[in-house]
Amino acid sequence: MIFQGAKKALVIGALLALAACAGKPIASVPAEERNAIEENLRRDIGILASDDFAGRKPGTLGEEKTVAFITEELMKAGLTSGTNDPGSAWRAPVQLVTTQPFTSSLVVRSGRRTFELGAEEAVAFTVRRRELVDGQPLVFVGKEAENIAAQDVAGKIVVMLGEPGVSPRRRAVLFEKRPAAIITVIEGPDAIARLNRAFGRERILLESEAQGSLSAFVTAPAMAKTMGERAWSRLTEAAEKEDFAPVTLEATAKIEATSQRREFTSYNVMGRLPGSRPGSGVIVLMGHWDHLGECGRESDEDRVCNGAVDNASGIAVMLELTRRLAASGPFERDIYVIATTAEEQGLLGARAFIQQPPVPLESIVAAFNFDTVAIAPAGSKVGFVGEGRTALDPLILEVMQQSGRELGDRDFAEQFVQRQDGWALLQDGVPAVFISTAFSSEIVLGPYLSTDYHKAGDEVEAVVLGGAIDDLLLHEELVRRFADTAQYSPPAAE
Repeated sequence: MIFQGAKKALVIGALLALAACAGKPIASVPAEERNAIEENLRRDIGILASDDFAGRKPGTLGEEKTVAFITEELMKAGLTSGTNDPGSAWRAPVQLVTTQPFTSSLVVRSGRRTFELGAEEAVAFTVRRRELVDGQPLVFVGKEAENIAAQDVAGKIVVMLGEPGVSPRRRAVLFEKRPAAIITVIEGPDAIARLNRAFGRERILLESEAQGSLSAFVTAPAMAKTMGERAWSRLTEAAEKEDFAPVTLEATAKIEATSQRREFTSYNVMGRLPGSRPGSGVIVLMGHWDHLGECGRESDEDRVCNGAVDNASGIAVMLELTRRLAASGPFERDIYVIATTAEEQGLLGARAFIQQPPVPLESIVAAFNFDTVAIAPAGSKVGFVGEGRTALDPLILEVMQQSGRELGDRDFAEQFVQRQDGWALLQDGVPAVFISTAFSSEIVLGPYLSTDYHKAGDEVEAVVLGGAIDDLLLHEELVRRFADTAQYSPPAAE
């Protein structure tokens, strides 16, 4: 027994010696260093999610404070401006508009009869201050969109049948064919009420995309009234047949809509950590700085949506990662750090980045997004949003394996690929991924989504930083590898 114990001790000692020779594990640091990282993250989240920043809504004083804070931190880390525009250092302008529906009216003229539809029968929306079409003929397209020829609908008022989950895409396709307006036929007054709730709030849009698109909604009973019961029934039946073709109706319409609209300039913050091999490609770190401002009911005592998790935590992790990279660089490839605006309104800042990038999009070797990261405890599995969509996967999975990290629920992570800034980049062929312990499973993310997400309860006291620190260290190793031309070469363009 004594001999066996001594032998066991010798084996353990040898293993420990080998581990010491191998150095620290990949994507891992000593406890005291983790504590320092946590202190920095908690400080930055506390600043960004404070009431003083008022929820970081674009176009407000909260934006100015947020942009100034991020810029100052990037400058202190030693970065240079990443806008590549001497006239707008650090801040890349993003032209936005706010628009909120105000009034609408719809009149249909069928034969010798005129029908002025009531508020429970029809509603119209525009993103312009005022939009009016009057006298244009109606063209019934049923459930068709892609197969409709532009010459059949250009300058006319299109009438399409509504279909839950399909109608938005169908309208988008039809608007590309330049109709004067689109009428979507919906069920009844309850559907009109739902539309007013959905579209009646203020929206923020890219100015470049907030052009004329007069969209009206009419109930099926109202259409039957204006067209005649039998005629409308024949049209809807024909729309179900394979040989259906657009029908020009013996009717015209007058549609008018107004909105309260304001143009303003918001900003993406861009910093650059220069590489030692210019022209070898670019690594992008991206996270959205914006949140909702106020939310909840007017009677609520606390209406500020501070957005500590979403997305003060993502910005804090990105800033701390940037500090660590700047302190240990330079790397061969340039590293651009982008804090985007108006993600909450539809990835607008990321889309503006794509429209006017500071570098050619084809030069971006890899992009990493940081969003809603402070949820999971240390040691959690990793959600890989965007897996299978880029050539980055093999090296990412290799680093994960070497660091002892395990993938979470792949199907769950995939649900979020279109709901984060990386999607705007992916759509234009930029290799972008979103890797986070927070998105590893429903068990991890679900409680946050069902409680504090987009609510006033998203406060700094609720953040969990163990998984966020794991994510930071994993990304540090990933950026080192992808910024090294010997370790990663992007596939040649076809």
